Amino acid sequence: MATKASLTLTDSVLELSGVGPKVEEKLNRVGIMTIQDCLFHLPLRYQDKTRLSLIGTLQAGQEALVEGTIEITQIKFGRRRSLLCLINDGTGTLMLRFFHFSRAQQQRLEKGSVLRCYGQIRRGSQTLEIAHPEYRVIDPDNSPAIEKQLTAIYPLTEGLQQRTLQKLTSQALDVLTSHKDKPAELLPDELLTTFDLPDLVYALSYVHRPPPEADLQLLKVRQHQTQQRLSFEELLSQHLSLQRVRQKTQALQATPMKRQGQLREKFMKQLDFTLTRAQEKVLGEIEQDLQKDMPMLRLLQGDVGSGKTVVSALAALRVLQSDCQVALMAPTELLAEQHFQTFSQWFKDLDVEILLITGKASKSERDSNLNILNNKQRVIAIGTHALFQKDIMFSNLGLIIIDEQHRFGVHQRLSLLDKGIAEDYLPHQLIMTATPIPRTLAMTVYADLDISIIDAPPPNRQDINTVVISNDRRDEISTRIKTACDDGRQVYWVCTLIEESEVLQCQTATDTYQQLSEKLGDINVGLIHGRMKNKEKETIMASFKDNKTQLLVATTVIEVGVDVPNASLMIIENAERLGLFQLHQLRGRVGRGNVKSDCVLMYQAPLGDLARSRLKILRNTNDGFEIAEKDLQLRGPGELTGTRQTGLPDLRIADILRDAKLLANVQRAAKMLQQKYPQHIDLLIKRWLGKELDYSNV
Repeated sequence: MATKASLTLTDSVLELSGVGPKVEEKLNRVGIMTIQDCLFHLPLRYQDKTRLSLIGTLQAGQEALVEGTIEITQIKFGRRRSLLCLINDGTGTLMLRFFHFSRAQQQRLEKGSVLRCYGQIRRGSQTLEIAHPEYRVIDPDNSPAIEKQLTAIYPLTEGLQQRTLQKLTSQALDVLTSHKDKPAELLPDELLTTFDLPDLVYALSYVHRPPPEADLQLLKVRQHQTQQRLSFEELLSQHLSLQRVRQKTQALQATPMKRQGQLREKFMKQLDFTLTRAQEKVLGEIEQDLQKDMPMLRLLQGDVGSGKTVVSALAALRVLQSDCQVALMAPTELLAEQHFQTFSQWFKDLDVEILLITGKASKSERDSNLNILNNKQRVIAIGTHALFQKDIMFSNLGLIIIDEQHRFGVHQRLSLLDKGIAEDYLPHQLIMTATPIPRTLAMTVYADLDISIIDAPPPNRQDINTVVISNDRRDEISTRIKTACDDGRQVYWVCTLIEESEVLQCQTATDTYQQLSEKLGDINVGLIHGRMKNKEKETIMASFKDNKTQLLVATTVIEVGVDVPNASLMIIENAERLGLFQLHQLRGRVGRGNVKSDCVLMYQAPLGDLARSRLKILRNTNDGFEIAEKDLQLRGPGELTGTRQTGLPDLRIADILRDAKLLANVQRAAKMLQQKYPQHIDLLIKRWLGKELDYSNV
């Protein structure tokens, strides 16, 4: 075993005392491979065991360390057998309650023993109590020392103990502080001074072993300056990595696409609508990129129903006219099939082959598709993840369109791009999202992309009237459904869970389907959820599109892409359980025709302040970008949920929404590094991403 002085942060975690192959495997599961990884595996929360509290001063809800003598130990028989110990410290009594205990444990907890214990205080039937406290029997004449620092509690995996991580982190901190030449600090002094950041050794030491006077509330919500220092470095590394990808990509060539000709005229003639000014504007930006011999890297943001798909079709048309192929990747088979139907309709008279490539294709369909891709130029291949399987090869891929990009990891979209590389030529890339992201975030999250925004809806889009009601009034909804169906309209009823959950108390989709089928006997009710087989889902959606099914009970599988203009009413159950972005996307499934549409947000009382604010925002506006800005304002420092639904990247320490205020300085710091300290960039990227994102080596 190497000495601490000879170890470095990049050494394997196996070098630390107490780590063998079995422990290493468990550590790997939580992302700890090196000694450095131990330091960046941050505590979830902290326990204050630095001071003893008097029992007489305790209040329900607090966590406390107490010491007292056992007065009574007894087993109580009731609905659940429990072991009860009453302790007294002279200022008051406290009950300790154990539901799981052994005979040996019972014998150790005998009357007269002195216990030091820690846990959350709660109100019991007769006195305050702690259920399953941490405890130790102590000798009052030789009492062990109290902790000198707050105790860090880490994220775990099965078989990994808190004590193990605490010991390993202490060893890793020893390695960090044993080197006098500060090899761990990758931010130049000028950056630390300019942005008022503590140095890395201090930040990591503080975060893992905070002093007793530390502000627990700031640490809890990850707003302490030491935590923000680490978030800043991670966000900076992410930003630099994406900029590096952009530089490398734009150093390669792409095929410049011809000007639009007769194909566009034919295409526009058979559309039953004209483009809006907002659509024309972003199409102009895309077509300028496509003329260049440098790969287009463009994000197309547009609210639900703003008309992104027709813009992407016109971009595809320009590429097809230059005898190049197009790939369109969608996150679900449902959405891929819808795109296939839409594009097949739009391109039916234009001598363009439209292929659908999904994982369920038969061998003969697959072979036929591969043959077409290898031999025909004017092809649009539409599919899911199946598009980047090894045997799917394009002969001349000129444009990749990725829809709802937040459903794919960055590496997945780079994998598809990799398929188009031919003799240092890259396809152009258009990435679409209906998830509005405030520009300040987008400039950091999508530092490798140019951004276009469709900032106005088509003129035929109806504002959706949104109402918020308690679940107690669900019976009233039946009348609204009946009225809508009698008028020839269709209805969505969205449930947030498929199966019963005691915790969430959500109505299940299947139960709701049965209840509504019984209550609305003359209305044809359908059910769709993610666990159904694809063929079954297709049949149900086809029936709904053809107006054979009038009411569709669904889970959030219909969140993206389902287009039924005749649907004019949506009911969302347990709306308080979903984030603003997801609710807005779900609501966007109605209001797609020319009839006034309604969305009913049903909530389960009691409603918390944050959920109430969210639902109020949805009731007051249909503008996705306004919703995105308000969502950002609502997310207080402790409100950490929901990043996945926004399409923002998963980060180890930082949270894009929580740490949005750091982003302006992150961009300034990136420029400073590029101009003055370029030698630091590779080291930062390697620390946080392992290796930089590289199109040529996914």
